[in-house]
Amino acid sequence: MKHKGLEIKIKRAIILLFATAVLPLQAQPPADEILERIDRNLSSENRVFESSMTIHGRRNSRTITSKTYAVGDKRSFTEYLSPPREEGTKMLKLEEQLWIYSPSTDRTIQISGHMLRQSVMGSDLSYEDMMDDRKLTETYNAEVVGTEEIGGRDCWILQLTGKVDDLAYASRRLWVDRERYVPLKEELFAKSGKLLKRSEMSDVVQIEGRWFPRTVFYKDMLKQGSEGTGFRITDIRFNTDIPEYLFSKAALKQ
Repeated sequence: MKHKGLEIKIKRAIILLFATAVLPLQAQPPADEILERIDRNLSSENRVFESSMTIHGRRNSRTITSKTYAVGDKRSFTEYLSPPREEGTKMLKLEEQLWIYSPSTDRTIQISGHMLRQSVMGSDLSYEDMMDDRKLTETYNAEVVGTEEIGGRDCWILQLTGKVDDLAYASRRLWVDRERYVPLKEELFAKSGKLLKRSEMSDVVQIEGRWFPRTVFYKDMLKQGSEGTGFRITDIRFNTDIPEYLFSKAALKQ
């Protein structure tokens, strides 16, 4: 009888252990659902935001401020506010076309082709990075490949594989906050599997019912002499009225 009682206890312990082991798996939603919830936090019909971009060099750093108006992922208008050297520079994106106006030369030039891979004002961001604002669900397939703690937050690790051809990065790896569904870390890869860029997101706040990281630190892994670029949103409004006239080449010189 004693042996039988011991067997029952062992069986119960095994069942409890198994139930505990599978509990995290049951709590994990499908990868595509995680991606959809990220899009809900980060994407919007339109947005207006002010930001500062600090470019860290080995000897010194410089900060550039700007204001951006964006409608969906097709149209955006950015005006640089400081320092004096950059003040008045404007950038216009319409679909897949990008123009930049320089007040010092009073000229508007179009950025296209290989020029899109160039650095924006010496930062770790390229024009390609600023151009592609499409939803992750539209451009990548996702798979949950693990879990890890980032900054005291439990995260899922998502492996993203491109499902369209016109992507700057063939694959990405995201560390996604399991509670707030925002990325806290990201790695961007070439088709060869080479790591091209890494970014870390912080200062996550709730704005108008969505979780949003106000600060992102970018590092171009191939860029020499750079200590990274910090991008901080100082003010942001979602789904607000934006003047239609901003999205025209004429607005660049106004």
